Amino acid sequence: MSRDELFFVRQNIVAEGLIDRFYAWSYLVPPAASAMNLANLHLSMLESYVQQPDVHAAAVANPKMRGGFFIDHDGRRVAEIDELRASLLRDNAALMELAAGIRATDELLRAEATGFDLSGLYPRLPEAVRGFVEIVYDLNHQPSMRFLEPLLYHSRYHREERQSIDLFLDEGQTRPFTLSTPRLPQPGHVQRPLPIRHPGIDRFFGALRTPLPFGELRDALEIDSEADARTLRGFLTTEPDRTPDREVTEGARVRYYGHACLVIQSPDVSIITDPFISADATAGDRYTYADLPDRLDYCLITHGHQDHIVIESLLRLRERIGVVVVPKNGSGNLQDPSLGLCLERLGFTVRVVDDFDEISFPGGVIVATPFLGEHCDLDIRAKSTFWVRIGGRSVFIDADSSGIEPELYQRIFDAVGPADVAFLGMECDGAPLTWLYNALFTQPVSRKMSITRKLSGSNAEQALGIVDRLKVSEAYIYAMGEEDWLQHVMATSYTPDSYQLEQVDAFLKSCADRGVKAEHLLKQKELRW
Repeated sequence: MSRDELFFVRQNIVAEGLIDRFYAWSYLVPPAASAMNLANLHLSMLESYVQQPDVHAAAVANPKMRGGFFIDHDGRRVAEIDELRASLLRDNAALMELAAGIRATDELLRAEATGFDLSGLYPRLPEAVRGFVEIVYDLNHQPSMRFLEPLLYHSRYHREERQSIDLFLDEGQTRPFTLSTPRLPQPGHVQRPLPIRHPGIDRFFGALRTPLPFGELRDALEIDSEADARTLRGFLTTEPDRTPDREVTEGARVRYYGHACLVIQSPDVSIITDPFISADATAGDRYTYADLPDRLDYCLITHGHQDHIVIESLLRLRERIGVVVVPKNGSGNLQDPSLGLCLERLGFTVRVVDDFDEISFPGGVIVATPFLGEHCDLDIRAKSTFWVRIGGRSVFIDADSSGIEPELYQRIFDAVGPADVAFLGMECDGAPLTWLYNALFTQPVSRKMSITRKLSGSNAEQALGIVDRLKVSEAYIYAMGEEDWLQHVMATSYTPDSYQLEQVDAFLKSCADRGVKAEHLLKQKELRW
């Protein structure tokens, strides 16, 4: 094969960003949260697999254990998992020290920060956290540590050497659950030890639209192995395979790509929300990357959960995204890392917004508005709903924001007016507190407490409260995690009798009674005006 022969990248290419071989998500990039996940989750999972691989294999095969923290390698490859565990311990000694320092600081504060002066505790802080935290009280004299998060990114705790990418073709195969299974080398994959921000990744994905010589594509990913080069050739084609009608020439439209991903377009602007997109362009029942416009001016991220800030999709789109818009965090809480810092370190251009900040574009405006609940009652501020005014209509992007306090939406209405179209999440019986956040706690959380605090959005009554107060004309239920192509992240298992689907049906019937057009979205939908 000539190095100068021109090729496009196939539309069904996938690039998983990896950290320590685990699927990258927003709590594995920030140093403090990453340290806690390494120390309290990843290493214990790897050790468990080495000790009991058959238990993991049996659990993965049991549908009732879907989404559990079991490694999906068929009870095999034990030696490789053991070597991964050993290498993580060896190479991440600093992060292990940070995790131990966080735990020790928490214990010190619980024991000795009793409402009196804290200055005497600074010399007693563990060396791992000194200079990286401020210790403070709230107005009820409850102590906590506030991380000076930008400093952590400039320290030995942030190591890009932990990052890599795994490239392969999406041919409709089922992928292992992302929160539990490290990605090991396998046929048909090219794993490269590149930082996720590496500019060659953007160069490579630019060839989805503009062909490049094979040699340039190989060099972009720094491929020196002939075996990887042969696999790379299978990722390429001499013919473009994008679909027509990717752009809008008049009016405005919204396309639903699955889960919480919308593409909102006019002739002047293209906006994508929470991109989580299927690469399987042959499926025929969904919009895929092949249907996207060539330019995405704004990418709106509603919150930091792994199904809404999907680094896999963002990585593929980075070279065509203008600005990623993310909500402002609370500055310094372990459970509330900065999405702006995270994405900047991964090579994105980012704009951070607070409630009611506005971004104007020709013919419209984006307004960030409050997001309530859905985070297990934790103090997490990095979450936002959005209003997009485009083509003379207002589109409300609710994501997983809860209607538990309907008066909030009345206040929003008073500030920004009615919504012509609303996209509402109704995952109203979500996972318990410890499913996503357990690694961050320094003290055990009881099961009784955990199951009362869930990652839940609105039920029917709460969603109707949003519709009523925002005077919504059209309501669309989305972000339910039902699409089959996203189960490697969602691991949902609805049945026709599931409470969530019963609530969706109740909501749709109530909307019909009110004369509000409503629909439960699945796979794809287009609205035009």
